[in-house]
Amino acid sequence: MKIEGGCYCGALRYEANGEPLFQAQCHCRECQYISGGHPNVGIGMAADGFKYTKGAPKQFTRKDLETPATREFCAECGTHILAKGSHTPGMLIIKVGTFDNPALFTGAQMAIFLKDKQGFHHVPEGAAPFQSAPG
Repeated sequence: MKIEGGCYCGALRYEANGEPLFQAQCHCRECQYISGGHPNVGIGMAADGFKYTKGAPKQFTRKDLETPATREFCAECGTHILAKGSHTPGMLIIKVGTFDNPALFTGAQMAIFLKDKQGFHHVPEGAAPFQSAPG
């Protein structure tokens, strides 16, 4: 699979090649901040199949979490492009909202961090539920 995408303002562009490792909906509080309150959806991919084709992202990693994710985003418009988990080296989660063709996301196979789920969040039927990260 080839995924192309970028940020809202066009300053960042990327290309990802390879088979998706998973498709997920994440309910963690960090994703809620980034999404404006709702779960975030993303596709897990091998990091070696990903490259920026235009621009360079800013990165942010919280210092107060035991296993923080490093989040990459556009310095101009703030669009969140991807997350790299400290506990999952070699993998990244690309945010579906940044895809040129969001229809490549065919639905969440799993819903993760349900321990942080809000009452107004919807978990898709058939998505495997996890209270935190699977594994």
